[in-house]
Amino acid sequence: MDQDFNDYHLKDYLKPHWKQFLVVILLILVVTGFNLLRPKILQVAIDDHIDVLDQSYRESADGEIELNGSRFTRMEEGEKGEYYLVQTEKGFYWTTDQNNPESGVLLNEDQVMNLRQGDFRGVITLALIYLLTVVSGFALSYGQVYLLNRTGQSIIYKLRKDLYARLLNQSMKFFDTRPLGNLVTRVTNDTENLNELFVSVLSGLIRNLIMVAGILVIMFSMDMRLAFFVLLITPVIVLISVLFRKQVRKVYQWERSVLSKINNHLSEDLSGMRMIQILNREKGIYKEFDIENRDYRNATRREVLLFSMFRPGIELIRALAISLLIYFGGRGYLAQTISFGVLYAFVDYIQQFFMPILNLAETYNVYQSASTSSDRIFSLLNEDNEMAGLFGKRKIENFRGKIEFKNVWFAYVKEEWVLKDVSFVIEPCELVAFVGATGAGKSSIINLIGRYYEIQKGQILFDDVDIMEYDPEEIRKFIGFVQQDVFLFTGTIYDNITLGNPEISSETVEQAIKDVNLTGFIERLPEGLETPVMERGATFSAGERQLLSFARTLVRDPGILILDEATANIDTETELMIQEALNKMSKSRTTIAIAHRISTIADADNIIVLSHGEIAEEGNREELIEKDGIFKVLYELQYEQ
Repeated sequence: MDQDFNDYHLKDYLKPHWKQFLVVILLILVVTGFNLLRPKILQVAIDDHIDVLDQSYRESADGEIELNGSRFTRMEEGEKGEYYLVQTEKGFYWTTDQNNPESGVLLNEDQVMNLRQGDFRGVITLALIYLLTVVSGFALSYGQVYLLNRTGQSIIYKLRKDLYARLLNQSMKFFDTRPLGNLVTRVTNDTENLNELFVSVLSGLIRNLIMVAGILVIMFSMDMRLAFFVLLITPVIVLISVLFRKQVRKVYQWERSVLSKINNHLSEDLSGMRMIQILNREKGIYKEFDIENRDYRNATRREVLLFSMFRPGIELIRALAISLLIYFGGRGYLAQTISFGVLYAFVDYIQQFFMPILNLAETYNVYQSASTSSDRIFSLLNEDNEMAGLFGKRKIENFRGKIEFKNVWFAYVKEEWVLKDVSFVIEPCELVAFVGATGAGKSSIINLIGRYYEIQKGQILFDDVDIMEYDPEEIRKFIGFVQQDVFLFTGTIYDNITLGNPEISSETVEQAIKDVNLTGFIERLPEGLETPVMERGATFSAGERQLLSFARTLVRDPGILILDEATANIDTETELMIQEALNKMSKSRTTIAIAHRISTIADADNIIVLSHGEIAEEGNREELIEKDGIFKVLYELQYEQ
């Protein structure tokens, strides 16, 4: 598992894929170029091969067309020739007088076809070119979208791995102060939002900017007057887009905040459903969720309202612009100052011109959402870790199991000391128990042994070596932890005992089951070790879960066994079974027990009594009873009942 706590930046994830992004950009350029070329192809087809009846011809020895044995060449634009092809209600006339076409020769269909063979060939050629741009654009667009999405998913895959690894490496203090729903949102929703940065924002931004610039260049090259007309309406579109962007950004932030609260609420409520039902709090919890759900609905309604106004508004302006373009362009065509092909191309381009601007406005909001998610993700990745830089490289050799606290001071919150100048020694293979009132610091001690928290003052030694010289994972390999609240994972009983460790054999599992007196329970199950475990082991009793926890610990053969109130919530019969299992497990290993029941730790080699974070008494049972102190009071209270 990665334990590198250097700062993470988005560029670090993009850099390894720069070649793929370069290919994507090149593909976007080509595909956008094809999109820009199509209206131009239609304009050329119309002006050069379809709407050409006003052009003139002259006789030529090597002309391009033939009529009644004579060869003719079409004149360039602006030049005058001797012959004209003019269309009337009666048909096509070949004449030298445009104003009086019927003075010429009325051509039949074959003659017209022969006269316009070059136009037919030109139209067919341009149609094939148009089709080629469509097919090529489709193929290249498919490749671009596929490559971009694949690259984006590779980046998100790596990001999720690093994010989860960082969470796994955080100290317990980190999780004490972070809502779990927020962390879930960052690993799931926020990473998916960041994926939109690559898939939508990157490609959309490049494509739309090129599209807008390309359309303007082509428009100005075809007709400057109509192009300036388009520029006049652009500020109106930009103004609407800016206003929309500001408003929708606020809505997105609102949605993110409320969604995070909902996720956190769901995480807490579903985890604590048993307690909610025990306390009959269903209605109250439902009302709290309903308030947050209502806020999210209102936020999404606001978003829908903005989009329902923005898009139709842009469409209205586009329709108005096309109407004005047809009016002014139509007048120019009738006055023969604008060709029909140019007018048609302008109508096509102006429809395309609005979409990139519309997309740029919406892309910006996607960028804002992705940017917010990126900030949340990398703030988590770069979260200060109190254990950063504290991972030693030393390996544990010749493990014995000795633990020593030297003048240890510890606080969860600064200066609010939970342990005050605590010192003690636990010898190898010794059974040591900690007793004391709630809040005395018992659980804090075992948390510090496993380096789940870091001390502020003093020193903790592991086999006479400062634990700061070890990696926490190195220490935890030798520690078996049995807690009061047992967490079982979804899967099978076998999976919950081995926790997916392939090095643990089935023989080891069976022996552990036997040692912790779990054989009868397993035999009663219909599928034995392969019996499915529901979430958190809800279908098993507290005693059964606790025995499974013992088996889970025993298969790892830990050198140090820690029991944190392991018998607090179970019946007497199960306690006797656990006590018998404990006697087997504690042989030849250091054992640390925390218990309110004196009976479970009565035979301990050493009992340490804590009071308000300090060691009040220390000794075996007989010695502490003779001292007539706190332990004797606890002992008499339990045994006199």
